[in-house]
Amino acid sequence: MAEQKETVTRDKLVGMQVIDAQGHVLGAVKDVAFTVGKVGVSLCVENKKGESRNITWEEVQAVGDFVVLKPVTQVAAQAEQKAQQTCPTCKGPLSFIQQYQRWYCYKCQKYV
Repeated sequence: MAEQKETVTRDKLVGMQVIDAQGHVLGAVKDVAFTVGKVGVSLCVENKKGESRNITWEEVQAVGDFVVLKPVTQVAAQAEQKAQQTCPTCKGPLSFIQQYQRWYCYKCQKYV
């Protein structure tokens, strides 16, 4: 018997809590985003402080009562900590967006 894959709609995702592989709540899905000219989907997630970040669909492990992210490898986490950059405009922290291989400032809402 062939394996059936469940379809997940935008309406189902919006408002869902996003948790990491360790069970920590990262925020709630506010929207689903697509990039013109690129394949893939990302989730716009907002935390309790109102800060937003995009999570690529490749980072999602499962969707049920929550959106559960895949575990981050220890090497990737260490590399991210070492590579903590600051925005040249606002001096806030930058986030490396793996999908686009670029640094992004959520405060200024632009790539650096």
